[in-house]
Amino acid sequence: MREILGRRRRLMFRRKARTARLDAAVTFAVEWNWPVLPGAGLRTTPRAATGLKLLSRTAAGLGISARTDAGPTCSCPDSDCVVPGAHPYDPGLLAATTDERMVRWWWTRRPDAPVLLATGGGAPCAVSLPAAAGARALAALDATGMRLGPVVATSTRWSILVAPYDLERLGDLLYAKDSVPSSLRFHSEGGYLLLPPSVAGSGQVRWERAPLAGSARPWLPDVEAVVDALVEASTSTPGGGSRLAY
Repeated sequence: MREILGRRRRLMFRRKARTARLDAAVTFAVEWNWPVLPGAGLRTTPRAATGLKLLSRTAAGLGISARTDAGPTCSCPDSDCVVPGAHPYDPGLLAATTDERMVRWWWTRRPDAPVLLATGGGAPCAVSLPAAAGARALAALDATGMRLGPVVATSTRWSILVAPYDLERLGDLLYAKDSVPSSLRFHSEGGYLLLPPSVAGSGQVRWERAPLAGSARPWLPDVEAVVDALVEASTSTPGGGSRLAY
């Protein structure tokens, strides 16, 4: 009986998670006018798992231990994908839309697909940095009374959403800096960002700073208002400067 109840709970949780992704995608596209598309998503690799089990048995016979968990891999053809599940594949980035019918069709067919925001143009842009540096940057911005918009977090990186900017404007800002840590990433025209409640190879995506409930469209700061704090935090945080953490 406990096994049956446990299976039912897992099925209910999975259904709720799938519904949550569809609901989120519709909210982003229709209510906030953010162009979205489904990410590549994850898949299990039974063949790899079988191979690992055989390896484990062989290792056991030799008196050593070996891991047998294959783990999820990206559904794209790249076996060495460094951002499993968290990038466009089919459809491509140019397919991003705010059309409700298209969004519902995508996530009805692929309910587990991550939700990707196509950044730039009239859509939000973002600046992302390693998680430890992101926490330090937010604390510094809070201390100055800076008003922030939504902040997206994974176990390895935080992304601060900002108002749309173009590459020329960004170039002028960064040119004035003595140095810019290579761990900073700038998501603007032609870029994309994983949004909650997606799940990818880096784990669960969540709101570190959620949009205000009931807002017609989340408010976003200008990139000029936050870039100094992000550069400083990335430079001063151990492992937050030159190392590019996915």
